[in-house]
Formats: sequence, C-alpha cells, structure tokens
Amino acid sequence: MASFLSLIPPFLLSVLIFSGAAVARGDVLELGDADFDYLAAEHETMLVKFYAPWCGHCKKLAPDFETAATRLKGTVPLAKVDCTANPDTCGRFGVTGYPTLKIFRNGEDASSYDGPRSADGIVHLMKKQAGPNSVTLRREADLEAFVNHFDASVVGFFSGPDSGQLAEFLKAASVMREHYRFAHTIDMTLGLKHGVETERVLLFRPPRLSSKFEESVLHFTETITTHTLRRFIRDNIFGMCPHLTNENRDKLKGQDLLTAYYDLDYLQNPKGSNYWRNRVMKVGSQFASQGLSFAVANRRDFVDELEEEFGLGASDGGDLPFVTIRTRQGFKYTMREEFTRDGKSLERFLVDYFAGRLKRYIKSEPIPEKNKGPVKVVVAESFEEIVNDPEKDVLIEFYAPWCGHCKSLEPKYKELAEQLYSDPNIVIAKMDATANDVPQGFDVQGFPTIYFAQASKKDQPKRYEGAHEVKDFIKYLKREASHVPVVSGVREDL
Repeated sequence: MASFLSLIPPFLLSVLIFSGAAVARGDVLELGDADFDYLAAEHETMLVKFYAPWCGHCKKLAPDFETAATRLKGTVPLAKVDCTANPDTCGRFGVTGYPTLKIFRNGEDASSYDGPRSADGIVHLMKKQAGPNSVTLRREADLEAFVNHFDASVVGFFSGPDSGQLAEFLKAASVMREHYRFAHTIDMTLGLKHGVETERVLLFRPPRLSSKFEESVLHFTETITTHTLRRFIRDNIFGMCPHLTNENRDKLKGQDLLTAYYDLDYLQNPKGSNYWRNRVMKVGSQFASQGLSFAVANRRDFVDELEEEFGLGASDGGDLPFVTIRTRQGFKYTMREEFTRDGKSLERFLVDYFAGRLKRYIKSEPIPEKNKGPVKVVVAESFEEIVNDPEKDVLIEFYAPWCGHCKSLEPKYKELAEQLYSDPNIVIAKMDATANDVPQGFDVQGFPTIYFAQASKKDQPKRYEGAHEVKDFIKYLKREASHVPVVSGVREDL
C-alpha cells in the first residue's frame, strides 16, 4: 500500500485525501476539520450533529437521525462531525456537550436545533427550515396551494417590493420560520377574495380543521413587528380545538387542556375525524370563557402516555372517544361516562369539573397494609397524610427501582432512618416515582432526588443537595429541622 501511494504525485494525493474526507454512511454525511467549511457552504440549509462515539445519548439518537436523513434526502442534508477526531471544527462552533445539533445556512451557524429528536420530529421541523424564510406567491394558484396545507399558514399581502411593512414581515419570518409557515405577495389582487384592500397579514388555519364554530381566516390589523406578529400568531393559530400531535404537544400543554382521544386520521378519514371534533367544539363553545382549552388527538399516538398518566388502555372507550383534562398545575381528570353522540355526557363532565365535583385521577400504588419500618413507604394516595403532615419534618427520597445510585443509597438511607427512629418529629420516607404521581412542588428529573418538607413550611419543600453519607444527612437535619433531632435515642444539641 505504501509503495502504491509513493507513486502518486503529492498534489494529487492531497486532492484524493481531501475529497474522501466527507463520506456518507447511509444518508448522513460525515464531515471533518478538512472539509467542513467547503461542503457546508454548498448547501443552503444543513442540519449537523456534533457527537462523540462513546456518548450514550448520541448512540440513542443515531438511528432516528439516519432515518430522518433518508426521508429528507434531496430536501435538507443531514451531517455529523465526530468531535473526538475533529476538535477544531467542534471548538469553533462552541460545542461543549454531546450530541449538539446546529442548523447551518450556506456554511454559517444559523441557530441551535432545539426541536424534537425523533425521526418524525426532525423531518417535520427541517422541512420547515428548507427554502426561503417566506415563499413568494405570484398567482392565485400559488396562494391556494400554499394555504391548502396540513399546518396553518401566515401570508402577507403588500403593495410592492419596497414596502416597509414587507421588510418587517420578512424579518419576522426569518425569526419564526422554525415554528410557522410564511408566504408573501406584492400582487394585492390575490387577497381580494379574502377581504384584503390594504397591506395586510392573514392567518389561514388548516383547511382540514375548518368549522362553523370559528373563522378559518383571521386578519392581522396592527403594524407589523416581530413582537406583534408573534403574539397574534401564538394567540390564534390553534383556534378553539386544535389537533394535538407529538410535534405541538409542548405548546398546547402549558394550559388547562381537555383532550378527546379517538381513531383520528385526517389523511384517510377527514370527515370521520371531524365528526367527534365538531361535538367537542359544540359543547366546548358553551364554556369558552372559563379558561379551559380543548383539543382532539389520535389515541394511537398517545397510547403509552394515556396508560402511564391516566390508567387508560387502548381498548377503553371502544370506538368512542375518551376524554381527559390536565391542568397546568398537573391535576388530572378522566371522563368515566361514555361519550354520547349528543354531547350531553361531555357537557355533564364539564359542569362537574367547573363545579369542583370531580375526583382527581392520581397514579398510585396501593397504600401499604404494614408500614412500620424505619423508612416509611409513601405512595401518591398517602403523600398528603405522611409528607404533608403539618406536625412532622419529612425527608423523602424519590427513587426508581432500576436506579443504581438509588440502590447504593439504600443501606445508608435505612441506617439514617434507624438512627432517627425514636424521634417523634422526623419522618424518613421514600417513594417510587415511576409508579406514583409526584406532587406539584417536587421537581423530580433524575434519581435519586431528595426533598425536605419542614413541619411549618409544607408549601416550600427544599431540595437536598448535600452528600449521601449518614453524617451529612444528620448534619443537614440539625440545621433545617424544626425540632432538635433525636439521634439513636439521644437528643442531639444543635
């Protein structure tokens, strides 16, 4: 091999090495220090994953990233850079953790990719990133084709290419293109059928969600700025009863939301999909001013969540929708009565909800029949009684049965509980956070997570951030407990 390479002129060898630096395994391009700038500049838009081969999160993302690259082939290229082999490129773009995803435009770092990391999510978002910030419409057929889309459309109508409002519109589109679809025209006659007589922006809701209960096209009448246009779109894009999907779920779930789940399929059965949606909207319109939002969703898209969060199996409700409410505080309710075609059962459910007569759904293990051990076992149904006991200081560990760190902590935590067992004012407790709902106020993102709920301040639980040795826990309790701790039967001085 060495003798063969020695026959190649040096200048030709360097060309061969350079041209071979970017390779495609599957449909994801591999870029490196030698060719990143050159090849990234060839593409108007490119999504780049910066990774390390040993990174577990990178390995988990890899198959979805590859699938997305295949589906986006010819639209938006996807590339990856191994930061262990190409530290210069990763350093230039400020990569400090893995995987880091960035969107590049003509070789320039345009923005971080903060969207979903599933194949469907990457495809959905990157299709929006392809092409110009705002599509130019020249004919009525262009307008009709653009707004006849699965997602909502924002269209600006302007008097000419030098319009100041057009410039502001394009600036706003460049900022929000990741989230919304934009188009514009300088032919004002295209807007006549929609009542456009002066420069105006219209929001077109998706045709599949057209309903007699609300307008399908909304007029934005303020002066265009990024701020005013963003607020208008955000407040109006979803309408009275949007289609909840995995892509928009985070935007919709920051509110008190009622969702009807059924076999919804707008591609194969749009009329049947809107049959139940219309009934939700008819009933929901009676409660529109009371702060509850409404949505419909395909139950197949949320099978795991419904079973995990609401205890509802795929067969519950049969062909009829089942209905849930989740509030922004995390309270959950389910409609147990069948969804009747006249909507009366949904109406009764909402009347009871607003009257405060519904019992919250709480995912909970059974309350233990015996709970005399030094570490008290807490479940969601007993949380209020044990952890929020106003006369007790409570140290509670939220754990997962499979967590290695939790298993390592267990003997030390038990020893702590044994040393404090005779203290009537302190409770050492634990709860399986995978099998029970974690109450509001306790932020559990990893395991183990430990909180201290002082007797007089149950509404202000404190996260324990100290070391996990028995002496460290006791030192913390001496400082934070409302009474002097009794350790191993002996009252300790502060």
